[in-house]
Amino acid sequence: MAKSKQQTGATDKSGPKVANSKRGSKQGVQGKEADRPVFQPNAAGIDIGAREIYIAVAADRDAHPVRKCETFTSDLNQMAEWLVGCGITTAAMEATGVYWIPVYDVLEQHGIQACVTDPRNMKNVPGKRTDFHECQWIQQLHSMGLLHAAFRPEGEVCAVRALMRHRGDLVQMANQHVQHMQKALTQMNVQFQHVISDITGLTGLAILDAIVAGERDAVKLAKLRDPRIQASEETIRKSLEGNWRGEHILVLKQSLTLYRNYQEQIHASDKEIEKLVAAFEPKVDPGQKPLPEDRKQKQRRKKKKNGDANFDMRGEAYKLFGVDLTQIPGLMALVLTLFSEVGRDMSKWPTAAHFVSWLGLCTDNDISGGRVLWRGMRRTKNRAGTLFRLAAHSLHRDQTPIGHYLRRMKSKLGPAGATTATAHKIAIIFYTMVKKQVEYDPSLWAQRDAMREQRLEARLRKQAAQRGYKLVPLEEKSAA
Repeated sequence: MAKSKQQTGATDKSGPKVANSKRGSKQGVQGKEADRPVFQPNAAGIDIGAREIYIAVAADRDAHPVRKCETFTSDLNQMAEWLVGCGITTAAMEATGVYWIPVYDVLEQHGIQACVTDPRNMKNVPGKRTDFHECQWIQQLHSMGLLHAAFRPEGEVCAVRALMRHRGDLVQMANQHVQHMQKALTQMNVQFQHVISDITGLTGLAILDAIVAGERDAVKLAKLRDPRIQASEETIRKSLEGNWRGEHILVLKQSLTLYRNYQEQIHASDKEIEKLVAAFEPKVDPGQKPLPEDRKQKQRRKKKKNGDANFDMRGEAYKLFGVDLTQIPGLMALVLTLFSEVGRDMSKWPTAAHFVSWLGLCTDNDISGGRVLWRGMRRTKNRAGTLFRLAAHSLHRDQTPIGHYLRRMKSKLGPAGATTATAHKIAIIFYTMVKKQVEYDPSLWAQRDAMREQRLEARLRKQAAQRGYKLVPLEEKSAA
């Protein structure tokens, strides 16, 4: 007897191949949940894989509601056309590595709303760990409105984000080759990397180039010292005496070459990022609404410039957001990186509380039977939340109200808790400034500090009264 079309898994003219269940009934999960409440009847579920994906629609949309296709572009387009033919308007999928990105783009091109969810938020049906059942389970959860789409900014912001993340990878790889150079110098007992602060600076690169070129005289190498170096020429000469083994020289030469190659690629990435940022429509015209005065100019130290010296990062950030976010303590060098991660449309989060919750900067509760069983920070990895934590961590010696708050919280919560609490405040300020288009006002901190002092004084008076004492200010006591 000839095998049927469903048994052979032949290709249907209207879409991808018909998928078979390798275990359990052919109806899968959908046949047992016919009476479930449906909030999104036009929902589909997609199980993402590196070579093939499984797609499930409602049982009444097609004779074969579960299908599979390969991940080639033509197959993905055919899959999307089949979903459109089934009347699908939204499709949910797991955030599996980067394999979901081509599927997401194809669905958007065909007018289907893609919903990328965290795999931890949808556990599979016990005992049915197959792709055939997984896509059906995703479709069921999505149709019942139980899946929430992850945040993904608009396409132009995603392009900037991709280059910013790539630039970060290039910086990390360049730093690895700096470590290789330091290791080679240490193996040759050349200790000048401990004498100068940065071997990739003007003096360091000049000495490294001379060593690679064959110069071994420590006196001549020390004369390459820049006058601004704090170490004396004699100290540098002593640190440049070593054994100069050939294998370590080769490692030093190759690492130096690779470091310079990565620096060129970083510079090229900076150029492309600047072009993409400049292409955005500005929210404010600096000619009509000039950039506010830089209140932090006196406190800011001169730092090594990266990228194009003609690129005005503060001015471009002001045009992008409409407010000067660089005045927020700790965010001076992170504004454009934050733009690539969260964009500038804060309407995705109804309130600041929603924003900091998405960042993972607030505590979570586990309540059962009216009792709090657990309270603490959620274990989540959010790049934007990490940036806010980095901004808070940099304020340890900052003489601003936020810096004072960080040090005060360290005495109460410890370093980790204080960093998170400060990052929470910085994130709220960021959200409020961007959404309400207001400038940073440090005078508000003085009002909050005054209110905090009043609460502290009231608490002390109450504690003294409970013990039969009365607090008398020093001024009144001296007058009496």
